[in-house]
Amino acid sequence: MDDAKPAATLIVLRDAPSGPPEMLMVRRDRAMAFAAGAWVWPGGRVDPEDRLAALDDLHAAQIAAVREATEEVAMPALDPKSLVPFARWLPKFNVERRFDTWFFLARAPRVDWTLDLQDGEIIDAMWTSAQAMLDRIACGDASAIFPTVRNLERLAGFASIDEAFADAAAHPTDPITPWIETRNGVDHIVIPEGMGYPVTAEPLTTATRA
Repeated sequence: MDDAKPAATLIVLRDAPSGPPEMLMVRRDRAMAFAAGAWVWPGGRVDPEDRLAALDDLHAAQIAAVREATEEVAMPALDPKSLVPFARWLPKFNVERRFDTWFFLARAPRVDWTLDLQDGEIIDAMWTSAQAMLDRIACGDASAIFPTVRNLERLAGFASIDEAFADAAAHPTDPITPWIETRNGVDHIVIPEGMGYPVTAEPLTTATRA
């Protein structure tokens, strides 16, 4: 697993006028080598400069998550240490582009700001509830890779930002490495139980892997 590239993703949350919180999601350019055309959260690799500025590996990932969000959507910079670890995913299906990715939660900056999308990487962005994005994926109006869908399902269970932070604190952030398992004659992609996810398996035929 040493060949996996460190990466970080930032799930920025804001209160909605009514209903559950909204999150900022972006759509990757179709020309991208990884997760082309998919809806994700802002994020990317941990750069050497991030490590130089960090106290440890977790701090480097927090710095990278803030930097990527600033680059991709012009988000005002947050204090990296304010980011809350939510999950850590380490898929092993793609041997060419394997990422060890931290997912962080953060409240949206309390200032007015306009989304400015990074040319060549991001082609769309929107504030949406987790359930609304899941509904779009289900009807074929949007696409997302397996880890994104599982995290959306988990986030859809929260009625407030505080609930999301509490759930993050209540579950481990051990690396999640999905595996293939045959259930009733059908191959599924499976993740461990007890990590906070309401859905832990999906038929291989419907799962999108990068």
